[in-house]
Amino acid sequence: MTPKPTVLFVCVHNAGRSQMAAGYLQHLAGDRIQVLSAGSQPADRINPVAVAAMAEEGIDIAREQPKVLTSDAVQDSDVVITMGCGDECPFYPGKRYEDWTLDDPAGQRIDAVRPIRDEIRARVVQLIEELAPAT
Repeated sequence: MTPKPTVLFVCVHNAGRSQMAAGYLQHLAGDRIQVLSAGSQPADRINPVAVAAMAEEGIDIAREQPKVLTSDAVQDSDVVITMGCGDECPFYPGKRYEDWTLDDPAGQRIDAVRPIRDEIRARVVQLIEELAPAT
């Protein structure tokens, strides 16, 4: 049995894009993929508009808390995805690194956050197909 892959989503504040991506991955992949998220300068709370946008999809991220990015989190992950926010992650050979260039939902209204959410969902679906396709 192959161990399940671990994906780490990183964004500066770990309050919007990375939380939406983690929410989608957890919801869509279930227990096939271990999901982590973190930020280099975590916010005090999740962006309420991101919470509302995900709630429209039936995914509750309201109880999540922004977490600080650690070298251990990167080292423990198979895939590290930054969210187009210029975060620098520790580099470890053998890890897969990706940067998803996405607009920042901070300070945006819900109608501006929905397309960001939808782009994240499409990318997460593709990631699941690559890492842990349904059997």
